[in-house]
Amino acid sequence: MTEIQLVPLTENDREQFILDNQEAFNYGALEEFGLRDDHFEADGQIISRETIGQAIDGGEAYRIMQDGRPVGGVVIRVNGTRGDLDLLFVAPAAHSRGVGYAAWRAVERLHPEVAVWETVTPYFEKRNIHFYVNRCGFHIVEFFNSHYPDPQDPDLAEQMDEQFPDGMFRFEKRMK
Repeated sequence: MTEIQLVPLTENDREQFILDNQEAFNYGALEEFGLRDDHFEADGQIISRETIGQAIDGGEAYRIMQDGRPVGGVVIRVNGTRGDLDLLFVAPAAHSRGVGYAAWRAVERLHPEVAVWETVTPYFEKRNIHFYVNRCGFHIVEFFNSHYPDPQDPDLAEQMDEQFPDGMFRFEKRMK
């Protein structure tokens, strides 16, 4: 298995973490759509600084480190036995090397009290869907779209209409 470490995000690394996250998310969108489609949230970014900042401020943020170098990041929120994976990204140069899976396994070990993990991803992120379902053991449990917005996040309906008109999947992983 790929050797990585999860290192708590420091304030000094926050700006680079945001930029690295945007690069990784933009890479996936551009790989899928090129420049022909506008799925970007703000200022040409698939995920805005504000969205990333809110995730960092509301959760536990970690740098994924390999051989002393940052190769990605993860932001989670844990409330008792429930956990939310808000962000998980791997630098495009480190794709397909087991970094994301190793990071996810490290998150699971970090919080053994979590019985159910949850995350969402846009319909077009085929790499993410494969990763969550086939590698990490998540199951698709809901499909949010303009006809069925997330009942827990009414603000998401407007964002989905604009940014993800074809919807988002919600995943759960029930731990054994």
